[in-house]
Formats: sequence, structure tokens, C-alpha cells
Amino acid sequence: MFSHPPSPEFSPLAIGQDFTPLPTYKAASTTSINFSDLLEPSLKLHEDLKSGCGGQLWPAGMVLAQQMLRLELGAGGGLVGLGVALGCTVDNVIYLTDQENMLSLMVQNINLNALQSQEIVQQKPNIILAADCVYFEPAFPLLLTTLQQLLDLCEDAVIYFCFKKRRRADMLFMRKSRKMFVVQEIEDVDREKFSREGLFLYTFRRKA
Repeated sequence: MFSHPPSPEFSPLAIGQDFTPLPTYKAASTTSINFSDLLEPSLKLHEDLKSGCGGQLWPAGMVLAQQMLRLELGAGGGLVGLGVALGCTVDNVIYLTDQENMLSLMVQNINLNALQSQEIVQQKPNIILAADCVYFEPAFPLLLTTLQQLLDLCEDAVIYFCFKKRRRADMLFMRKSRKMFVVQEIEDVDREKFSREGLFLYTFRRKA
């Protein structure tokens, strides 16, 4: 197990100068990503912002996908799910989920990587991957409810949750999460590097 100092506290002093930064918007393009040589062949990801900001690569997605490739676990959505689908041997189907306006872009990325596409599923997932979901404060209650409902479907389910701390409201989200779930920080060899960028990686589990 890796040893490390405790995470910076969720306090106003821990926010730093990059208070509410967003990635620079860019023209639609296709990127190849190998997650520090963990993935061969590389994942092809098309980025297109015409349907919303979800069409762009986000930093917590990169961190979570790389963590999943090291752990060889599979399930989830977007960048993370496709990276895991290409890089890991999994026994179950990996389902990608997002808002309806992201569906066509997800299908395009699935096809870019020669993976099968399904639009509607009914199952009880035991591994849920969530990256960069903490960015819109009015949606926090709905996000917490969704996470709770997913964990209620399967008592052994685990949510791998990665986000970038950008604003004070993120502290409130994590405080509420700790009241609702068993929250543990994930050990990772790159933790010191990505935590300096305000990125945090956790597991959420049901409380007994």
C-alpha cells in the first residue's frame, strides 16, 4: 500500500487560485489516448462541443480511466468506459451512460474503436464509474439521489468517483456524500501529481 499525507481539507484555503476554471473550448477533433502507455492500441476519442460541454475530454475522466486500467476493472461511461473496454479483460458488458444530447457522440466514439453499441439496458451494476460529475451545483441533489439508487440496486456495488475541485460548493457535495455513503480515498501512484491539480479519487459504498 502506498503511504501519503492526508488530502487537503475541503476548506476555502484549499481552493487555491484556480477557483472556477473550465477547459479551453476547442474545435471538434479526434484524439488518441494511451493513458501513459497502459493502453495498446490507443483509445480514439472524438471531442465535439456542439451538443454541450460533455463532449470534451475532462481531467477527472483521465485520472479515473488510468486508475481503472491499473486495477483491471470494467464498467462505466464515456472516456472511462471506452478506455476500460479496450484495455481490460471483463466478464460483463460495459454500459456507457450520459444525457440524451451526448448519445450520438458516444455512439461515434464506440464505432471509432470498433466496439458494440447498445442504447437501452436493464441490469443491476456492481461497478459504477463517475468522473467530472461535480460541476453544476443545482444538480447535486439529483446526483446524490442517483448514486444512492445505483448502490441500492446491488448491496455489494462500488462507485469509483473522481472529480476536480473548482468551487466551494464542491466541499458541500463531499460533506453530504460522507453522510450518505462510506467514502474512502483510493491509493494511487500518481496521487501526489493529480492532487496538486485539485483532482480527487474515491470509492463510495452503501452504509450498513
